[in-house]
Amino acid sequence: MEVTGVGAMRAWVLHPEIKSDRARRVPEVALAEAMALATALPNLDLVGGEVVRLPKLHPGMLFGKGKIAELKARLHDAEVGLVLIDGPVSPVQQRNLEKEWKVKLLDRTGLILEIFSDRARTSEGVLQVEMAALSYQRTRLVRAWTHLERQRGGFGFVGGPGETQIESDRRAIDDQLVRLKKQLGKVVKTRELHRAARAKVPFPVVALVGYTNAGKSTLFNHMTGADVFAKDMLFATLDPTMRGVELASGKKVIFSDTVGFISDLPTQLVAAFRATLEEVLSADLICHVRDIAHPNTEEQAEDVRAILKQLGVDAAIPQLELWNKIDALEAETRAAVET
Repeated sequence: MEVTGVGAMRAWVLHPEIKSDRARRVPEVALAEAMALATALPNLDLVGGEVVRLPKLHPGMLFGKGKIAELKARLHDAEVGLVLIDGPVSPVQQRNLEKEWKVKLLDRTGLILEIFSDRARTSEGVLQVEMAALSYQRTRLVRAWTHLERQRGGFGFVGGPGETQIESDRRAIDDQLVRLKKQLGKVVKTRELHRAARAKVPFPVVALVGYTNAGKSTLFNHMTGADVFAKDMLFATLDPTMRGVELASGKKVIFSDTVGFISDLPTQLVAAFRATLEEVLSADLICHVRDIAHPNTEEQAEDVRAILKQLGVDAAIPQLELWNKIDALEAETRAAVET
């Protein structure tokens, strides 16, 4: 089974909702975000998605027997080859569901790692994604990922030669992590030298942060004349970009575009991308770009603030909210916002 190359793998998204939980997000909105994540991967044919309401999660199979049988029939009829679970899935659950449904299965963390793998361009970004993937893989040695023997892009979480048993074990992963940390250390030192050089120039740094797809890169391009990839797509920007700008007042500043945040961001990625986000940690001003028209705009804003705190951003750094996509609001709501 293969995602890259000719043809597209048919995919289905499932968002489990535990009835006993008081979900912070509307399940249907959460499902829409998960489906948007899926469409961010190339060569996937997203054929469906649904919210699966459950009284509780089953430790061995995630879902109950009746729901598993129901979903199996639906996935078979739709000729689905990949199921994306919007949430955590244990290695045992994954192995059992793949065996029962005869499909590839990916949880939210694995999906985000695949997207990051596809989008990373700079040497630092590539190294950080690979480290995050290895850390994730290290916890899932109950089955065989194909990442360590891949011959193409991605990490083998999607596609690859199926259940092939790779010979690499936890020690091999640890050896690779040590090697990658050394490589990343060299790259980070280079970035620190660049940052030190900029510090000698009395230009303040303005960092744009925000939930993924809030419009940071479009704003960055408009303000700086840069050509950063900007598209209505989750995680369109991964690698940091900086540009000098002269404001109307004549004052010069450096704008920094950053990777977008997302709820339930994998802990591996928070740690791995901390170096990339050091521009935020040392910024003179943080501009939080919000998609004010999104139905979960308040929850998204909370997620951004929580991740900034998790990254150790100094509370003393001034923060300014920029409300984007106001034109997408209904007239009455827009008038209320503008006042």
